Amino acid sequence: MSEQDSVDPADSGRGTEVRKVVALLAVLVLVLGFYFLLLGRISFSLIGSGDVAAMIIGIGVLILPFIGVWIVYATVRAALSHQYLARRIHDEGLELDTSELPRRPSGRIERESADALFNQVKQEWEADPDNWRVSYRLARAYDYAGDRSRARETMRRAVALEKLERDQRLDQENGGG
Repeated sequence: MSEQDSVDPADSGRGTEVRKVVALLAVLVLVLGFYFLLLGRISFSLIGSGDVAAMIIGIGVLILPFIGVWIVYATVRAALSHQYLARRIHDEGLELDTSELPRRPSGRIERESADALFNQVKQEWEADPDNWRVSYRLARAYDYAGDRSRARETMRRAVALEKLERDQRLDQENGGG
């Protein structure tokens, strides 16, 4: 059996999907980059006009691209971190299994089932709150239950805990305490 024959069709579909998302992100970043350059040009024109009000507006407009770059950077960085954790969870076989849960016509998990899943995962988390894997699972359960703000907050915690674990492992491997 060749290596090509052993590839899971779902994995190749996932690869295509990832490439589409990456391409979309690249296009969006390029468009935003163009937009930020345009804003910068406009702001320098306003600042150079000599009119006090135009100069103040120009400074305000100049700040917008920096805020935009920071937002894009933070969003992409968070997405990559979340994707990294998702890949690790998948590789470790710890994903939440939602395949048997009843769904609405929209595809979302029915509220009662999502809440039951959340309660189960919350118990796991309460037993081991400093484990990034359990925090990741809790973030996903929050998401399934429709609580996006807590899902984001818990996912940030999972990312921080995983980074701490990775840093500690590297310290141990490098002979540190």
